[in-house]
Amino acid sequence: MKRVTFHEEADAEVVDTARYYETQAPGLGVSFLIDLKNAVKEACTQPEAYQLISPDIRHNLLRRFPYRILYTVEPDRIRVLAVGHQRRRPGYWRHRRD
Repeated sequence: MKRVTFHEEADAEVVDTARYYETQAPGLGVSFLIDLKNAVKEACTQPEAYQLISPDIRHNLLRRFPYRILYTVEPDRIRVLAVGHQRRRPGYWRHRRD
């Protein structure tokens, strides 16, 4: 299985979203993080299985929350570029290519 790295802005999105859900209900932020971890694990297990949304970027949906991870498959890693809401600000992450 490939290692996973997060773009620094994607990492900030995770923290912000988990904090938001935790303010909505105790434990909900932790549930978000668990759902995210499972989506990342699935992407690592079968990185090519998920839909391409551009020539080199794929996405995997979280099961319980309306979020998705957007990632690239590199020779040595999975690079998560964004953890974004499925219905908000489409394409905001496109500049993240490092």
